[in-house]
Amino acid sequence: MLNMLRYFREAVPFKFWPATITTLVLFALLLVPTPEGLTPKSWALLAIFITTIVAIILKVMVIGVMSMMAIMIISLSQVTADSSKAAIADALSSFSSPLIWLIVVSILISRGLKKTGLGARIGYIFISLLGKRTIGIGYGLAVCELLLAPFTPSNTARGGGIVHPIMRSIANAFDSDPEKGTQGKIGTYLALVNYHANPITSAMFITATAPNPLVVDFVAKATNNDFHLSWGTWALCMLLPGLVAILLMPIIIYFLAPPEIKHTPNAVTFAKDELRKLGKLRPPEIVMMSVFILLLVLWADVPAMLFGPAFKIDATVVALLGLFLLLLTGTITWDDVLSEKSAWDTLIWFGALVMMAGQLNKHGVISWFSEGLRSGIVSSGMSWEMAASVLVLIFLFSHYFFASTTAHISAMMLAFLTVGVSLIPPEYVNVFMLIMAAASCIMMTLTHYATGTSPIIFGSGYVSMGKWWQVGFVMAVCELIIFAVIGGIWWKVLGYW
Repeated sequence: MLNMLRYFREAVPFKFWPATITTLVLFALLLVPTPEGLTPKSWALLAIFITTIVAIILKVMVIGVMSMMAIMIISLSQVTADSSKAAIADALSSFSSPLIWLIVVSILISRGLKKTGLGARIGYIFISLLGKRTIGIGYGLAVCELLLAPFTPSNTARGGGIVHPIMRSIANAFDSDPEKGTQGKIGTYLALVNYHANPITSAMFITATAPNPLVVDFVAKATNNDFHLSWGTWALCMLLPGLVAILLMPIIIYFLAPPEIKHTPNAVTFAKDELRKLGKLRPPEIVMMSVFILLLVLWADVPAMLFGPAFKIDATVVALLGLFLLLLTGTITWDDVLSEKSAWDTLIWFGALVMMAGQLNKHGVISWFSEGLRSGIVSSGMSWEMAASVLVLIFLFSHYFFASTTAHISAMMLAFLTVGVSLIPPEYVNVFMLIMAAASCIMMTLTHYATGTSPIIFGSGYVSMGKWWQVGFVMAVCELIIFAVIGGIWWKVLGYW
């Protein structure tokens, strides 16, 4: 018996106290009388969803296991249907979503960046061009992020897996090492730039971070498909405010966390040495670059613009074409595809969260919550401008309570968008949608647990928690102002209001 207890204590994958808290949350919600406007089943569905979000925030288990558990509970409890057969069909319904497969396939494509070395080469090229000053290195890292963003839907893979190793190599070249207490020389500044480029670039392309397609879906639902953000539309709308944010971010951080070393002529030499080691552009890199250019052209709907709507290709189909070309040319192998755990992990947890959000909407929970929120705002007597501002600010800064952008967006965004549509004059709805879309990425700036990239960079030790939160808050405010003001003007020029 003791051996059995010891085995379970060592083998069971969940954390005891977070699991206990999560379980208590579920039972407490189920014991609450069904609110007026909801059926018992829809209230139980909401309880399961809230419990799943709490479990993700508390990190009870890895997110994939918790998502599988949510699928199992929804199927077993039959809260969406009258039979287990219909319930499991509902629980697995989102796995046929093209948006989910767009992210999965794009993650598989991005594996080629690391395998071929093209990602590192791009980074070192910009360091060799801009690296004479510390702030120039910062811009080099930011531009590297920007170039990689359209093709790396895992912002964690981009910022933490590709750009961060380059940043650390440069910091180490200047003897800026947290273990030696010399992180302030250059490493703190570069780590913050490394990180804060990530949310900005994530906001600029649908394929720059995993939850963006979910945002697209919610915008379409909230507006009854009157406003649909295609890949090209999103990129065009976020282009100018995103570029302004990228331009200002290294300067703002330079004042918030000034590096001790201001001039870095050795960085150029270091980058050139690394490029020399990489050698000439190799065939796999040429193929990878060619596929990226093709994807960018097709995602931007260039053929449709040149030859008409008949040549428009769905973004997921384009991604599948890119993956097939990389497999066909041997740039990546089927073993690479099978071993890309992050893609298949994303398929499970992202699919489960999308499914629950969809079922909540289908069974009237989102409209019930939205109506309650709308009634509260209306009874306060605030203007629609103030109401829109409050919705954006609450949505953005509530991310302090989330450790996953996908969980946050799944839990709150559709309801907030729906309320906005009901309160804001129709001619300004598109602007509200675009600002909320930007806010869904800007919120990544706030904490050291805000998204998958943050613990990687924070864990390297270059930035203290206090400095991280200070810079994060300032950057969140600055980026929100940039997207609201510059973005608002740009969207006016584009005719969105």
